[in-house]
Amino acid sequence: MMGALLIFALQLIYVPVLTLRTILLVKGQTKSAASVGLLEAIIYIVSLGIIFNDLSNFYNIAAYVIGFSVGLLLGGKLEKKLAIGYVTFNVNLLDHNNELVQTLRGAGFGVTVFEGNGMNSPRFRLDVLAQRSRENEFLAIVEQIAPKAFISSYEIRSLKGGYLTKAMKKRVSKKQLKEKQTHTQ
Repeated sequence: MMGALLIFALQLIYVPVLTLRTILLVKGQTKSAASVGLLEAIIYIVSLGIIFNDLSNFYNIAAYVIGFSVGLLLGGKLEKKLAIGYVTFNVNLLDHNNELVQTLRGAGFGVTVFEGNGMNSPRFRLDVLAQRSRENEFLAIVEQIAPKAFISSYEIRSLKGGYLTKAMKKRVSKKQLKEKQTHTQ
């Protein structure tokens, strides 16, 4: 029975680590992914070694399967919490909404405005770049100012250059400095 508990615990570590490795690999951070992969491989070998030692032990097999499933839930929560990378939002509006544009820019989001021709009237689209960790903040601003906006999003694999990437890094540094000052008081 101790083997089954160990296998279950290892799966609770293994699957979130696997999730993290996959995220890092997709984001192009191959060196970090390889480092995380070492831990993943060790856990995998130990778990399977215990199982293959006695294939007639149903508890070990059940612990592996259930631990994998629960580990997926933990891995999903970890991925949302880490929110690594950037996302681009396309916000489609029927009217030019200067209040929304200024509020988003004031909050530190990169906003580019485009005007296009719809079937019966002009349309306006905002392309907004944000860190994934700020997605809920962005959505709350849009919901408050333009609740009828149509929003689509996609993750960005890599960024290069531009005013906004420098501004975002400065904003994060200032935010971290403020947090440190708050904690020391």
